[in-house]
Amino acid sequence: MQQILIATGLVAAIGLLMGLLLISVDRKFKVEVDKKEIAVREYLPGNNCGACGFAGCDALAAAIVKGEESVSGCPVGGIAVAEKIANIIGVETEEPQKMTAFVKCSGDCGHVEHRANYVGIHDCASAVASGLSPWSCDYGCLGFGTCSAVCPFGAIMVKDGVACVDSQKCRACGKCIAACPKHLIELIPDQAPYAVRCSNRDRGPAVKQVCTAGCIGCRICEKQCEAYAVHVSDNISHIDYEKCVGCGACAENCPVKVIAKRS
Repeated sequence: MQQILIATGLVAAIGLLMGLLLISVDRKFKVEVDKKEIAVREYLPGNNCGACGFAGCDALAAAIVKGEESVSGCPVGGIAVAEKIANIIGVETEEPQKMTAFVKCSGDCGHVEHRANYVGIHDCASAVASGLSPWSCDYGCLGFGTCSAVCPFGAIMVKDGVACVDSQKCRACGKCIAACPKHLIELIPDQAPYAVRCSNRDRGPAVKQVCTAGCIGCRICEKQCEAYAVHVSDNISHIDYEKCVGCGACAENCPVKVIAKRS
């Protein structure tokens, strides 16, 4: 009985000693958390979606307080969250320009031909890795929905073989851009009136052979734009949204109607 009591007392003494040691270590190495950081974190949505480019909301809150990121760094929260965070930090905020993902391809089932049957993993990256292109255009959307699968906001769906973005749901997180092996998706201003729906870098005659809706690089759009907002490079038309005035001359005169008016 005496041995049991001694053993129990020894264990208790060791436990007490370890507890005191842990308390001492905690006090010595304790990392003080900025109260502003905690307050900022409370206003962030908590999705930890990575849309801001940081590992999660905690990391973004820390970066905002340190001045390493704008108060509008959370694309999910939008201007409402940015204003609340600005009040905590004590800075003024400007409403950020809303961006949205856009798929640069108009080669749906009605404009390209089905060239081969792909029976592998239903994933765009896997299809590209196989070396088999099921559609006549090698630059176009594969339509297997990898971008849709990674979108945390349900903003992308595949229609007639081409991915389409719902700009009302899109939060410009960029995950679809990173996931697309064809590099067909880019961020453009949500208020952009027109956009070029093509990524084919071949010359006009070659494009016409594989897609009836592809950009042929004719430069008519470039010549018609009085604001000098449209230019052709790599045989594809590009719009400079900082210069675009939304006149629509490029879209109206495009012979293949690859410059689409956005609703």
